[in-house]
Amino acid sequence: MRWAWTWRRRCFSVSEERNGLRRGMGPQSSPASADDVPRSLAELAAGTTGVVSSLRGGRGLTTRLLALGFTPGAEVTIMQNRGRGAMIVMVRGVRVALGRGQAAKVEIAAR
Repeated sequence: MRWAWTWRRRCFSVSEERNGLRRGMGPQSSPASADDVPRSLAELAAGTTGVVSSLRGGRGLTTRLLALGFTPGAEVTIMQNRGRGAMIVMVRGVRVALGRGQAAKVEIAAR
């Protein structure tokens, strides 16, 4: 039973699980525009502001991101994103440097 829970936890983010979405199946309704689709933090350009929609990854990374202030609903501004290497974001009034792999696990809904 624990294996099934672990597998489901790795394959689906928390928001997908709540909305009933599964891998290989599209959303129930199409979004109004391309801006409504959540994108990873690593894909956004400098100066973009968005809201954290979900966190993906293991327990350790998710706990670390939550401790840094990346909670669902928190506003995030991209301060520096040069396309590779670490990036600097502002969350809850504090500048935080994240590696590219960590940033790819944070889903952002652009404003």
